[in-house]
Amino acid sequence: MIQTIRERYQKWKDYKQSLKQVSLLRYSLIETSESIIVALAAALFIRQFFFQSSYVFSGSMIPTMQIRDRLVVNKMIYHFRAPHRGEIVLFDSPYGDDKEFVKRLIGLPGETLEIKDGQTYINDKPIFFPGVIVRYDWTQLGPIEIPEDKFFVMGDNRANSADSRAWGFVDRDDFIGKGMITFWPISNIKVLR
Repeated sequence: MIQTIRERYQKWKDYKQSLKQVSLLRYSLIETSESIIVALAAALFIRQFFFQSSYVFSGSMIPTMQIRDRLVVNKMIYHFRAPHRGEIVLFDSPYGDDKEFVKRLIGLPGETLEIKDGQTYINDKPIFFPGVIVRYDWTQLGPIEIPEDKFFVMGDNRANSADSRAWGFVDRDDFIGKGMITFWPISNIKVLR
């Protein structure tokens, strides 16, 4: 089979060389078309398996991300390791509406989570994310135990975020990837923390 592919590829290359002698315009069109097809195939492959861009459609992550920011998501990372607390994660909407949500990962499987006067506690210890600005509210919740293969997520703009406090836990299988950087608009380019 490999030999057949090599032979056909060689015939194609020979045809293009002969075409180059006959019609430079047709040769250029074929070369350009090939380049476009290969670039599109590579882009689709990369988007499907490695990275994708995502759009922030709500203010739930303000001030970390603004409405209409675009971010790059690493889709491979969670195939090699478990999600870590504090990471910005992209996951399938809990409403089953084919949307994707962006939130901060707060609670991990097996932990006990409680929110008192807006402060989040994991296993009775307050959690903080150095370098991350969180807009707190005065929520009260729990204590609740996070089941296996489930995660608790919240927006950084706690008072204006529909998150695990409203619709419950996120399944491990619903994670798409980890937010890495915002790249648009240019004024908001930054590495996500």
